[in-house]
Amino acid sequence: MSQLALFQNFALYLAVTIPLVVVGFIAFLWATPYKEVELIRQGANTDDPAKKNAAAAAAHDLSGKMLGLMLVVASAIFHSVSVVDLLIWGSVGIVFQIIMFYLFNLLAPFSVVKEIPKGNVPVAIFASRLSVGVGLVMAALISY
Repeated sequence: MSQLALFQNFALYLAVTIPLVVVGFIAFLWATPYKEVELIRQGANTDDPAKKNAAAAAAHDLSGKMLGLMLVVASAIFHSVSVVDLLIWGSVGIVFQIIMFYLFNLLAPFSVVKEIPKGNVPVAIFASRLSVGVGLVMAALISY
């Protein structure tokens, strides 16, 4: 392949990946009953320790979901046979991350959706690492 063809392929996959990640971000925000961005914003503009902890918890949770999704998307880019393949596996990654979050909430001895807005940072860190782990497993599953 020529350098131009390689760059065009890069640009095409980048043009698909960025909206896919944005859609994933929006889906994660929509799928949780608490408002991560608002919690983070409130925690940044206060000295209230409860709000700062809620912001930290929301940031851990959301960033873990995003990192898990990006692992899936990176694997899909590497293994995909087409842009459509990338879109399919990226979408599966988004849906699977949301399903696993709610499955974790259902099976855990505590309510993640209640603990994160209360500022329970350890729960959020655990949820975040679970999302990264789910992303790693999904990324490994995407191979032909």
